[in-house]
Amino acid sequence: MEQTASSTDIRELNERIHQASAFIDLLMMELNKSVVGQKHMVERLLIGMLANGHVLLEGVPGLAKTLAIKSLATAINGNFARIQFTPDLLPADILGTMVYNPQNHEFVVRKGPIFANFILADEINRAPAKVQSALLEAMQERQVTISNETYPLAEPFLVLATQNPIEQEGTYELPEAQVDRFMLKVVITYPKKEEERMVIRQNLNPNGNIKINPVVQPEDILKARKLVREVYMDEKIEQYILDIVFATRFPEEYKLNKLKPLISYGASPRASISLALAAKAYAFIKRRGYVIPEDIRAICHDVLRHRIGLTYEAEAENITSENIINEILNVVEVP
Repeated sequence: MEQTASSTDIRELNERIHQASAFIDLLMMELNKSVVGQKHMVERLLIGMLANGHVLLEGVPGLAKTLAIKSLATAINGNFARIQFTPDLLPADILGTMVYNPQNHEFVVRKGPIFANFILADEINRAPAKVQSALLEAMQERQVTISNETYPLAEPFLVLATQNPIEQEGTYELPEAQVDRFMLKVVITYPKKEEERMVIRQNLNPNGNIKINPVVQPEDILKARKLVREVYMDEKIEQYILDIVFATRFPEEYKLNKLKPLISYGASPRASISLALAAKAYAFIKRRGYVIPEDIRAICHDVLRHRIGLTYEAEAENITSENIINEILNVVEVP
C-alpha cells in the first residue's frame, strides 16, 4: 500500500512541477532571441539560478557570456551589475564604502555594485586575492558588512564569474578552496558554423538591437526555488551521487587503481550537495518532478571539473579532470 501511496504522491508532484515550470519555456524563448547557439550555457545559468548557486564560466572572449547574463537579468526583471576585474580594483569598489556628507556632518553608506540580483564578475582572475575574497564572502554569506553594519543582499542573487583561459600573464588564479564556492564551472566552446552565420546576420540587422522583454518576476524565481527542492530524489539516486563523489576520493575502492596516482585530492562534500541540487534543478528545467540517473550524468562534469585536484603525473600525461570524470562515470554502476 505504501508503494502505491508514494507513486501517487510522485505523480501529483510531477503534475504540479510540470505546470509550475511552464515559465522556463518562456524564458528560454526570450533568451534565444539574443543568445544564439549557447544552449548549454543558458541551461547552466538557469540551473544556478534555480538551485541558488553561482556559476564560473571559462571561455575565450566574444562567446556571449556578458550578453547571456544581461539578457537573463532583463527577462527576469532583475537588477544587473557588471564588475570588470582589474589588478587595481579594491574591495570597496565592489562592496561599497562610507562617504562623508558635509551637509549633515555624517558618514553615509554608498552601496557598491554587489547590491544587484545578477552580478557579472568579468575576468575574476585579473584581480588580486583581497578583491576576490570580498566577492566570494558576499556569495557565501549573502550579506555585506560596511563599517560594522551588515546589509543583506537582494534575492535572487546570482554571481556569474568569467575567466579567460588564454592569457595568464598578470592574472591571479583562484585558490582551490575559493573555486569550490561555485556550484558549476561551465566551459564554453565556439558556436557551430550555422549558429555563427545567425550571429553575423543578427548583428548586421538594420532594424537595430533585439529587445528582451521581462517575462518572469524575481518572486516567481524564489517560488520556483522552493519547488526545486521538492523534486523527488530516490535513495538509489542519492547512492549514485555518493558513489561518484567517493570515487574521486578513493578510486581504488571502485577498481579505478590507475586513477589513484593522477588525483591529488577528490571532490568536497559541497560537490555532493551541488550534484543533488543541480540535478533537481535540471529535472525542473526538463519539467519533471523526479530525478533520473541521466540528470546526474548531464550535470556531473559542470559540478565536478573544478573540484578534482590533479597531480604532476596527470599533467605530464595531459590527463584532465574531464578524463577522470569520464572514467568514473563509465565504471560507477548506474541505478
